[in-house]
Amino acid sequence: MPDSQGLFARALLDPSARVPGGLLRPDGAPATRRFDIYRNNVVASLIDALADSFGVTRAIVGQAFFRAMAGEFVRAHPPRTPCVVDYGDRFPDFIDGFEPAGGLPYLGDVARLEVARRRSFHAADDGIADPGCLAGLDGETLLGTRMSFRASTVIVRSPHPLWSIWRHNTTDDSSPVAARAEDVLVSRPTDSVLLHSLPPGSAGFLEGLSRGDSLGDAARRCHGVDLAATLTVVLDACAVREIVPA
Repeated sequence: MPDSQGLFARALLDPSARVPGGLLRPDGAPATRRFDIYRNNVVASLIDALADSFGVTRAIVGQAFFRAMAGEFVRAHPPRTPCVVDYGDRFPDFIDGFEPAGGLPYLGDVARLEVARRRSFHAADDGIADPGCLAGLDGETLLGTRMSFRASTVIVRSPHPLWSIWRHNTTDDSSPVAARAEDVLVSRPTDSVLLHSLPPGSAGFLEGLSRGDSLGDAARRCHGVDLAATLTVVLDACAVREIVPA
């Protein structure tokens, strides 16, 4: 039975595959036409799911290009679970290696940001730290403080001006695209997922905090990071779950 199921699943995504054995018309002939219709519907539904999940990526490349690219992905990476809501986590990596999209080297990171938004939206609810507990701390205690982040907090790093590219494709913002790498913080303060531009160098600093580094240790490993600006962004974004002073 498992082998038969595997053959059937592979045939669904391979337009050159024969109709699996046992699928017959009433006259005993292979049900080729009916299976082709079913196969096309399955592939189209998976492409539709990707189009819904990666709307900004689709808008950048256009409907026709996106569906062709998504079709290649569907055939190479079929769903691993019955839940298509989560389908496409590997799509950004696929885009990075998809030669026809080579002229848009940032496209995979745009898709990663869309995956991060979905992950944040579906993350478990947890507490939000009170930033007021930092008030009045002396310098030594502040630098020894540790923070943990909420399940809905995601950092997306990119060598491209990701924040500017996202804004240009989701808002009426017509300001010039930044001529530097831009990292993005994803958070969900309440029911809505929000994106925040991170100051230069702060993504590495925040990743250090997520590994358990103190503020001081994380800052020393990320020379030049603007500690005040970074803390303002993450605290205003309600991205922190717990603050533990030294």
